[in-house]
Amino acid sequence: MPLFLPARSRAIASVLALLGALCAAPAQAAPLNDTGITFCGAYPSGNTPAPCTPNPTGQDADYGRDAAAQAGVLPKLGGGSAGFDFTKIANDGSELPAGAALGPNPGDWACTRDNVTGRVWEVKLDDALQMRHQSHTYTWYDPASPDGNPGAVGTTGTCNATLGVSECNTANYVAAVNAAQLCGYTDWRMPTVKELEGIADRNRTNPAIDPDYFPNTPSWPFWSGSPYAGYSSYAWFVYFNDGHAGYDPRSLSNLVRLVRGGQ
Repeated sequence: MPLFLPARSRAIASVLALLGALCAAPAQAAPLNDTGITFCGAYPSGNTPAPCTPNPTGQDADYGRDAAAQAGVLPKLGGGSAGFDFTKIANDGSELPAGAALGPNPGDWACTRDNVTGRVWEVKLDDALQMRHQSHTYTWYDPASPDGNPGAVGTTGTCNATLGVSECNTANYVAAVNAAQLCGYTDWRMPTVKELEGIADRNRTNPAIDPDYFPNTPSWPFWSGSPYAGYSSYAWFVYFNDGHAGYDPRSLSNLVRLVRGGQ
């Protein structure tokens, strides 16, 4: 015999079914990078290469893209260590081979595309006369900050001559890179803290990033565009000595690496 529920009960059942479907859906639809870790902590002998069985089992290196790369079964579009997959991009936006060198010409390397996430990242330079110099620092400033605190405009810094501005802050740097149409794009932005953590290679330190695709990376905090909710005068950074995230007052000067796409 069919079971008929009162209207109220049917409505409750529908809501519960919807909630169940939402809970069953994957929490992260966009692709993510793995950690880069390919070693195991094996007490008392210290770090050893994966696989991590049997002493002890279930470690990071046994799972995900990094484990597939170690096993030789991970397809890649480009290069990069462990599970990372990067392609070099030229000043004119064209794809380049892995051996391409940095330079100012249209066909020279200037950006790196993350083939896992689809994001394109700027590559820093070792030239103090260039605005993308590895050691130029900026205060955190975003006039459209969602918490209502734009941060600090900054007054001095090593960026002044290259940007042509008096304030070395993140908003001015974003504007300058977009005006230069780096790699043919005008939609460069500050990365979120999670995006910035996503290119950190925790199998390395000093710096914790692939040097073949992100050279000239100091082991120093890089600002994200993410405000810190606990204190409205702070914002998140990622420290590329070991890849951990933290937060600083927005008036401090940190390094910056811009990103585009992939949101």
